[in-house]
Parts: sequence; C-alpha cells; structure tokens
Amino acid sequence: MSNSSSSDDSGPLLGPADVRELAAALGVRPTKQRGQNFVIDANTVRRIVRTAGVRPDDVVVEVGPGLGSLTLALLEAADRVTAVEIDEVLAAALPATVAARLPERADRFALVHTDAMHVTELPGPAPTALVANLPYNVAVPVLLHMLATFPTIDRTLVMVQAEVADRLAARPGNKVYGVPSVKANWYAEVKRAGAIGRNVFWPAPNVDSGLVSLVRREKPLETTASRDEVFAVVDAAFAQRRKTLRAALSGWAGSAAAAEAALVAAGISPQARGEALTVEEFARIAENKRQGDGG
Repeated sequence: MSNSSSSDDSGPLLGPADVRELAAALGVRPTKQRGQNFVIDANTVRRIVRTAGVRPDDVVVEVGPGLGSLTLALLEAADRVTAVEIDEVLAAALPATVAARLPERADRFALVHTDAMHVTELPGPAPTALVANLPYNVAVPVLLHMLATFPTIDRTLVMVQAEVADRLAARPGNKVYGVPSVKANWYAEVKRAGAIGRNVFWPAPNVDSGLVSLVRREKPLETTASRDEVFAVVDAAFAQRRKTLRAALSGWAGSAAAAEAALVAAGISPQARGEALTVEEFARIAENKRQGDGG
C-alpha cells in the first residue's frame, strides 16, 4: 500500500544522512568550544515541537539552530521562526536549507547572525515562544538573557545538558537548587519536560540531555525591589553555599549585623542557607535592605 521507506519518512526534516551531507558540503565539524551537537533524528525534533506546544499563530525564536534540524520542524508548526546563530558558516547556509526543504514557508523564516547573549531586538513581530537546543556551555546565561530581553516570550522549551535541566527545575531544599533555579523562577514556572538520549545527536555527547519547560508568570512577582536588587541577593547567597545567610550576605548588606537585620525584617532565619529560600523570600530580603538603607 504505502511506499514510504525509512529514508523519506522524515519528509522535509533532516535525517542522519542529510545532516552529515550538509555538514560535509559546508566543511563543518561540530566544535566543543561552541558546545555544538547536531540533532539527527526527525522524531526527536517533532517531539520537541509537540512538547513545546507550538501553535499555528506562534512567533518562535530559536537560538543555535545549527544545520536546521529543529528549525524545519518549528517552521512546519509555527506562524514564523527567527533563528539566532553565531556561527558564520551555519548562519550563511541556513536560509538555503529552509528554501530547499520548505520552500512554501521560506518567507516565514528570518535569520539573525549574532551572539544570542547580545541580542536586543529581533526582526518582525514580537516572539511568543523560545524553543532551542541550547549550546551546553552558555545555556543558562542565554536563557536568562532571552527571558529578560523579550517579555513577550510566554512559553519556552529548551534542550540542555541533563544536569543543567535538573538545576533549572530544582525546588528549594534540593541540593542542586541554586542561582539558575531562582533566577529562572523569577520569570517563569519551571519544570523538567522529558529526557533526550545521546544517540539522537551527532556527534553523540558524553552526557545526557533534558528538556526544560518555562511558562512565564502571568503576573510578575510582586515586590518593590527591582530584578537587579533581587538577583544581587541571590548571587551573594550562593557565592558561599555552606555559609549561613547572615554570613553570606554580610558583604552585600555592608555587615553581618545589617544582613541579620534585613533577614529578620523579612521573616527569615539568619541561620538559614540560600538553598532553602524561594524567589519570593529573596525578594523580601532585597526589599528590607532597601528600607535599611533608608531608600
């Protein structure tokens, strides 16, 4: 009946042979330095798009599209896709890949050739979703930068190293709960959204990967402190993890006594440690320092 063979069941998406062929034609070797691992499995990118809940009216921003495996799957599902790619060779090749494989969607695709850490604006309508296989070595800073810079992004699904996924989604009291967990939580509800095996990548990394879903808070955190003020407390609290907050925040507050005063005013034990606190509690500490400063 059906004449579909395993070689064409990926449709316009990239299979293992396509990825290697494209890479060879471009003279591209995935580099460790940029944390590049290309996805070679069409079912995996379809699963990512499905898990991300990409809708036909979504404007998706993708960071680190590489050869375009995920880009093509996103373009099939979303209204438009903007990809941010730092690598010159990959950035130059991607529009041609899109035009060859999804010609009817090519006008829905935009490419920005730059470092995602420095992106301040994107062409076209404001993005509503961020979906990306983030380069391992810059995953957290890129994610936080994108959430801070584009408040219209209300849903995010990123593939990161499993250990980073655990850290982002950790809750207070968990031993891997730390700065990324608290800062991600400032913006969004964060949860693990699945695991990704090593064999869907080329080259296969020597670590597992995980999906993290971030759904932006409907209402921003209620606090009179600014984000920078709250993040300063978070950074100080985790800079010396084993110390009590009274000791860890003494530099931030100006003295251990001032730190203690801010903690007590916020209703938090000076003997507590950073990993026990929610983002709301960090915000309360920041507010009480401001009052202590007389401002």
